[in-house]
Amino acid sequence: QVQLVESGGGLVQAGGSLRLSCAASGRTFNMGWFRQAPGEERDVVAAISWTVGTTYYSDSVKGRFTISGDDAKSTVYLQMNSLKPEDTAVYYCAAALGWGSFFESPSSWGQGTQVTVSS
Repeated sequence: QVQLVESGGGLVQAGGSLRLSCAASGRTFNMGWFRQAPGEERDVVAAISWTVGTTYYSDSVKGRFTISGDDAKSTVYLQMNSLKPEDTAVYYCAAALGWGSFFESPSSWGQGTQVTVSS
């Protein structure tokens, strides 16, 4: 289990952009972002695997969000463009040793950062 420290987030108008960053305290192989809006479940948004060599995006953000990272630094970024009011949520960084386990039960979570998109 590693500690995850997030930065970024904030308030932006619809159509705008934000960038989230997350750094792990130790080596990890699969990282990404979940989000949770009030009254809704926490869902995966995007993920990256340095062992499998792939990325994942939910249908709702595909084409607008880009996940990238630095394997050596165990750091992941989420560039969010063309933001919509429905993207408003608390965004959580997550990490897991296995690609499958990332989607089922990440071993590490960040503290969460608020993203608010005004219309």
